Amino acid sequence: MWFFDALASGFTSSTDPGRLQLFRIIFGIVLTARFTLAFRQGGWDRLAQGSLSLHLADQRFGPARARLLASVYRPALIIRTTAAAALAVGLVPRLALLVVLAGAAMELLYLKSPNAVRYTLLTGACLLVAGNLGHGLSIEHAPSAANTWALCLLVLITTDIYWNSAWQKLRSDQFRTGLYLAQWVHTYTQVREHLPHRRGQYAVPALVRRHLGNLTDRDIRTWRLIAATVMVAEFALPPALLILQTRPYAVAAGIAMHAAFSCLKPRQLITFSGLTTGTYVAFAV
Repeated sequence: MWFFDALASGFTSSTDPGRLQLFRIIFGIVLTARFTLAFRQGGWDRLAQGSLSLHLADQRFGPARARLLASVYRPALIIRTTAAAALAVGLVPRLALLVVLAGAAMELLYLKSPNAVRYTLLTGACLLVAGNLGHGLSIEHAPSAANTWALCLLVLITTDIYWNSAWQKLRSDQFRTGLYLAQWVHTYTQVREHLPHRRGQYAVPALVRRHLGNLTDRDIRTWRLIAATVMVAEFALPPALLILQTRPYAVAAGIAMHAAFSCLKPRQLITFSGLTTGTYVAFAV
Protein backbone atom coordinates (compact mmCIF):
# COMPACT_ATOMS: atom_id res chain seq x y z
CA MET A 1 0.00 0.00 0.00
CA TRP A 2 1.53 3.31 -1.11
CA PHE A 3 0.88 5.17 2.16
CA PHE A 4 2.88 2.73 4.29
CA ASP A 5 5.59 2.56 1.64
CA ALA A 6 5.87 6.35 1.87
CA LEU A 7 6.15 6.20 5.66
CA ALA A 8 8.79 3.47 5.51
CA SER A 9 10.87 5.38 2.95
CA GLY A 10 10.77 8.66 4.86
CA PHE A 11 8.45 10.15 2.21
CA THR A 12 11.03 9.69 -0.55
CA SER A 13 9.05 7.08 -2.51
CA SER A 14 7.49 8.20 -5.76
CA THR A 15 3.79 9.04 -6.01
CA ASP A 16 1.58 10.62 -8.64
CA PRO A 17 1.99 14.42 -8.26
CA GLY A 18 -1.21 14.94 -10.23
CA ARG A 19 -3.28 13.83 -7.25
CA LEU A 20 -2.12 16.81 -5.24
CA GLN A 21 -2.52 19.12 -8.23
CA LEU A 22 -6.09 17.92 -8.64
CA PHE A 23 -6.73 18.68 -4.97
CA ARG A 24 -5.29 22.17 -5.56
CA ILE A 25 -7.95 22.72 -8.23
CA ILE A 26 -10.70 21.39 -5.95
CA PHE A 27 -9.42 23.51 -3.06
CA GLY A 28 -9.50 26.62 -5.25
CA ILE A 29 -13.04 25.90 -6.50
CA VAL A 30 -14.39 25.26 -2.98
CA LEU A 31 -12.77 28.41 -1.58
CA THR A 32 -13.99 30.48 -4.53
CA ALA A 33 -17.53 29.32 -3.73
CA ARG A 34 -17.07 29.99 -0.01
CA PHE A 35 -15.65 33.46 -0.54
CA THR A 36 -18.32 34.34 -3.11
CA LEU A 37 -21.04 33.37 -0.65
CA ALA A 38 -19.44 35.70 1.90
CA PHE A 39 -20.66 38.67 -0.17
CA ARG A 40 -24.30 37.64 0.33
CA GLN A 41 -26.79 37.79 3.19
CA GLY A 42 -25.24 40.85 4.76
CA GLY A 43 -21.66 39.69 4.42
CA TRP A 44 -20.59 42.74 2.44
CA ASP A 45 -21.86 45.00 5.24
CA ARG A 46 -20.64 42.81 8.11
CA LEU A 47 -18.27 45.46 9.50
CA ALA A 48 -20.18 48.53 8.34
CA GLN A 49 -20.47 51.50 10.66
CA GLY A 50 -22.99 50.80 13.43
CA SER A 51 -23.07 47.03 12.82
CA LEU A 52 -23.04 44.50 15.65
CA SER A 53 -19.94 42.83 14.19
CA LEU A 54 -18.02 46.12 14.30
CA HIS A 55 -19.18 46.70 17.87
CA LEU A 56 -17.95 43.24 18.89
CA ALA A 57 -14.65 43.80 17.10
CA ASP A 58 -14.28 47.09 18.94
CA GLN A 59 -14.76 45.31 22.28
CA ARG A 60 -12.39 42.50 21.35
CA PHE A 61 -9.54 44.39 19.69
CA GLY A 62 -10.01 48.00 20.69
CA PRO A 63 -11.19 50.96 18.55
CA ALA A 64 -8.03 51.41 16.50
CA ARG A 65 -7.67 47.77 15.45
CA ALA A 66 -11.41 47.43 14.83
CA ARG A 67 -11.31 50.43 12.47
CA LEU A 68 -8.31 48.90 10.68
CA LEU A 69 -10.16 45.59 10.28
CA ALA A 70 -13.23 47.39 8.94
CA SER A 71 -11.14 49.37 6.45
CA VAL A 72 -9.47 46.28 4.93
CA TYR A 73 -12.50 43.99 5.15
CA ARG A 74 -14.17 44.73 1.79
CA PRO A 75 -10.95 44.91 -0.26
CA ALA A 76 -9.87 41.63 1.36
CA LEU A 77 -13.13 39.95 0.29
CA ILE A 78 -12.46 40.89 -3.32
CA ILE A 79 -8.75 40.04 -3.28
CA ARG A 80 -9.15 36.63 -1.64
CA THR A 81 -11.98 35.61 -4.01
CA THR A 82 -9.83 36.56 -7.00
CA ALA A 83 -6.89 34.65 -5.52
CA ALA A 84 -9.03 31.54 -4.95
CA ALA A 85 -10.13 31.58 -8.60
CA ALA A 86 -6.49 32.05 -9.67
CA LEU A 87 -5.47 29.08 -7.51
CA ALA A 88 -8.15 26.90 -9.11
CA VAL A 89 -6.94 27.68 -12.63
CA GLY A 90 -3.27 27.43 -11.64
CA LEU A 91 -2.26 31.07 -12.13
CA VAL A 92 0.80 31.73 -9.92
CA PRO A 93 -0.54 29.00 -7.62
CA ARG A 94 1.82 29.37 -4.65
CA LEU A 95 1.32 33.11 -4.34
CA ALA A 96 -2.43 32.68 -4.86
CA LEU A 97 -2.46 30.01 -2.14
CA LEU A 98 -0.76 32.34 0.36
CA VAL A 99 -3.32 35.07 -0.34
CA VAL A 100 -6.20 32.57 -0.03
CA LEU A 101 -4.93 31.29 3.32
CA ALA A 102 -4.47 34.84 4.61
CA GLY A 103 -7.98 35.72 3.46
CA ALA A 104 -9.42 32.65 5.16
CA ALA A 105 -7.47 33.36 8.36
CA MET A 106 -9.05 36.82 8.46
CA GLU A 107 -12.37 35.13 9.26
CA LEU A 108 -10.94 34.01 12.61
CA LEU A 109 -11.24 37.64 13.69
CA TYR A 110 -15.02 37.83 13.43
CA LEU A 111 -16.71 34.44 12.95
CA LYS A 112 -18.35 32.94 16.04
CA SER A 113 -17.66 29.32 15.03
CA PRO A 114 -14.55 29.24 12.82
CA ASN A 115 -14.11 25.45 12.57
CA ALA A 116 -14.40 25.58 8.78
CA VAL A 117 -11.64 28.20 8.72
CA ARG A 118 -9.32 26.03 10.80
CA TYR A 119 -9.98 23.08 8.48
CA THR A 120 -9.30 25.27 5.46
CA LEU A 121 -5.98 26.39 6.91
CA LEU A 122 -5.04 22.83 7.79
CA THR A 123 -5.70 21.40 4.33
CA GLY A 124 -4.24 24.51 2.71
CA ALA A 125 -1.03 23.95 4.66
CA CYS A 126 -0.72 20.56 2.95
CA LEU A 127 -0.69 22.35 -0.39
CA LEU A 128 1.81 24.84 0.97
CA VAL A 129 4.40 22.12 1.69
CA ALA A 130 3.90 20.43 -1.68
CA GLY A 131 6.86 20.47 -4.02
CA ASN A 132 4.86 20.63 -7.24
CA LEU A 133 1.51 22.43 -7.32
CA GLY A 134 1.43 22.41 -11.10
CA HIS A 135 0.42 25.24 -13.40
CA GLY A 136 -2.80 25.90 -15.21
CA LEU A 137 -5.43 23.19 -15.42
CA SER A 138 -3.01 20.54 -16.70
CA ILE A 139 -2.15 17.66 -14.38
CA GLU A 140 1.20 15.86 -14.38
CA HIS A 141 1.36 12.10 -13.84
CA ALA A 142 5.09 11.35 -14.07
CA PRO A 143 5.95 9.69 -10.72
CA SER A 144 8.04 11.77 -8.33
CA ALA A 145 8.52 12.35 -4.60
CA ALA A 146 7.70 16.07 -4.86
CA ASN A 147 4.20 15.71 -3.39
CA THR A 148 4.55 12.51 -1.34
CA TRP A 149 4.81 14.30 2.02
CA ALA A 150 1.84 16.55 1.22
CA LEU A 151 -0.30 13.61 0.10
CA CYS A 152 0.48 11.71 3.30
CA LEU A 153 -0.47 14.77 5.35
CA LEU A 154 -3.82 14.99 3.58
CA VAL A 155 -4.51 11.32 4.29
CA LEU A 156 -3.60 11.76 7.96
CA ILE A 157 -5.74 14.89 8.34
CA THR A 158 -8.78 13.28 6.71
CA THR A 159 -8.35 10.16 8.84
CA ASP A 160 -8.11 12.25 11.99
CA ILE A 161 -11.17 14.31 11.04
CA TYR A 162 -13.29 11.21 10.41
CA TRP A 163 -12.10 9.20 13.42
CA ASN A 164 -12.32 12.14 15.81
CA SER A 165 -15.82 12.96 14.53
CA ALA A 166 -16.92 9.33 14.96
CA TRP A 167 -15.45 9.21 18.47
CA GLN A 168 -17.23 12.40 19.52
CA LYS A 169 -20.52 11.08 18.14
CA LEU A 170 -19.99 7.76 19.90
CA ARG A 171 -19.49 9.58 23.22
CA SER A 172 -22.63 11.67 22.74
CA ASP A 173 -25.73 9.96 24.18
CA GLN A 174 -27.98 12.35 22.28
CA PHE A 175 -26.42 11.58 18.91
CA ARG A 176 -25.92 7.86 19.54
CA THR A 177 -29.58 7.37 20.46
CA GLY A 178 -30.79 9.26 17.39
CA LEU A 179 -32.36 12.05 19.45
CA TYR A 180 -30.11 14.79 18.09
CA LEU A 181 -31.01 14.12 14.46
CA ALA A 182 -34.67 13.47 15.25
CA GLN A 183 -35.02 16.69 17.25
CA TRP A 184 -33.10 18.71 14.66
CA VAL A 185 -35.33 17.62 11.77
CA HIS A 186 -38.49 17.95 13.88
CA THR A 187 -37.63 21.50 14.94
CA TYR A 188 -36.68 22.46 11.41
CA THR A 189 -39.97 21.04 10.11
CA GLN A 190 -41.91 23.19 12.57
CA VAL A 191 -40.12 26.52 12.09
CA ARG A 192 -38.61 26.37 8.59
CA GLU A 193 -41.07 28.88 7.11
CA HIS A 194 -39.98 31.47 9.67
CA LEU A 195 -36.21 31.06 9.22
CA PRO A 196 -34.23 33.82 7.50
CA HIS A 197 -32.36 32.92 4.30
CA ARG A 198 -33.87 29.42 4.45
CA ARG A 199 -33.37 28.77 0.73
CA GLY A 200 -29.58 28.77 1.00
CA GLN A 201 -29.26 27.62 4.59
CA TYR A 202 -31.46 24.54 4.86
CA ALA A 203 -32.39 21.82 2.38
CA VAL A 204 -33.95 18.88 4.23
CA PRO A 205 -36.03 17.03 1.60
CA ALA A 206 -39.82 17.10 2.02
CA LEU A 207 -39.89 13.29 2.05
CA VAL A 208 -37.61 13.24 5.13
CA ARG A 209 -39.62 15.95 6.88
CA ARG A 210 -42.88 14.14 6.20
CA HIS A 211 -41.82 10.65 7.27
CA LEU A 212 -39.08 11.29 9.86
CA GLY A 213 -39.92 14.69 11.31
CA ASN A 214 -42.56 13.85 13.91
CA LEU A 215 -40.55 12.51 16.89
CA THR A 216 -42.50 9.25 17.02
CA ASP A 217 -40.87 6.11 18.43
CA ARG A 218 -40.48 4.81 14.88
CA ASP A 219 -38.80 8.06 13.80
CA ILE A 220 -36.33 7.92 16.68
CA ARG A 221 -35.50 4.27 15.98
CA THR A 222 -34.83 5.15 12.34
CA TRP A 223 -32.61 8.08 13.30
CA ARG A 224 -30.77 5.81 15.78
CA LEU A 225 -30.00 3.44 12.90
CA ILE A 226 -28.89 6.38 10.72
CA ALA A 227 -26.65 7.67 13.52
CA ALA A 228 -25.04 4.24 13.92
CA THR A 229 -24.50 4.03 10.16
CA VAL A 230 -22.79 7.42 10.14
CA MET A 231 -20.42 6.46 12.97
CA VAL A 232 -19.50 3.16 11.32
CA ALA A 233 -18.96 4.92 7.99
CA GLU A 234 -16.67 7.54 9.53
CA PHE A 235 -14.56 4.85 11.20
CA ALA A 236 -14.41 2.69 8.08
CA LEU A 237 -13.91 5.27 5.33
CA PRO A 238 -10.17 6.10 5.74
CA PRO A 239 -8.88 2.50 5.52
CA ALA A 240 -11.45 1.68 2.84
CA LEU A 241 -10.25 4.63 0.77
CA LEU A 242 -6.66 3.36 0.93
CA ILE A 243 -7.48 -0.18 -0.21
CA LEU A 244 -7.74 -0.45 -3.99
CA GLN A 245 -10.55 -3.01 -3.98
CA THR A 246 -12.83 -1.05 -1.63
CA ARG A 247 -11.93 2.47 -2.80
CA PRO A 248 -14.76 2.95 -5.37
CA TYR A 249 -17.39 1.93 -2.80
CA ALA A 250 -15.80 4.14 -0.13
CA VAL A 251 -15.78 7.15 -2.45
CA ALA A 252 -19.45 6.63 -3.33
CA ALA A 253 -20.38 6.17 0.34
CA GLY A 254 -18.41 9.23 1.43
CA ILE A 255 -19.95 11.48 -1.21
CA ALA A 256 -23.45 10.23 -0.33
CA MET A 257 -22.81 10.82 3.38
CA HIS A 258 -21.57 14.36 2.83
CA ALA A 259 -24.47 15.11 0.50
CA ALA A 260 -26.81 14.07 3.32
CA PHE A 261 -24.87 16.22 5.81
CA SER A 262 -25.15 19.19 3.47
CA CYS A 263 -28.94 18.90 3.38
CA LEU A 264 -28.92 19.90 7.05
CA LYS A 265 -26.76 22.99 6.55
CA PRO A 266 -25.84 23.53 2.88
CA ARG A 267 -24.02 26.84 3.18
CA GLN A 268 -22.26 26.09 6.45
CA LEU A 269 -20.98 22.71 5.27
CA ILE A 270 -19.87 23.64 1.76
CA THR A 271 -16.27 24.00 2.93
CA PHE A 272 -16.11 20.89 5.10
CA SER A 273 -17.91 18.61 2.65
CA GLY A 274 -16.19 20.02 -0.41
CA LEU A 275 -12.67 19.81 0.98
CA THR A 276 -13.13 16.46 2.72
CA THR A 277 -14.45 14.70 -0.36
CA GLY A 278 -11.76 16.52 -2.31
CA THR A 279 -9.06 14.86 -0.19
CA TYR A 280 -10.22 11.47 -1.48
CA VAL A 281 -7.96 12.04 -4.49
CA ALA A 282 -4.97 11.85 -2.12
CA PHE A 283 -5.83 8.29 -1.09
CA ALA A 284 -5.61 6.89 -4.62
CA VAL A 285 -1.91 7.05 -5.46
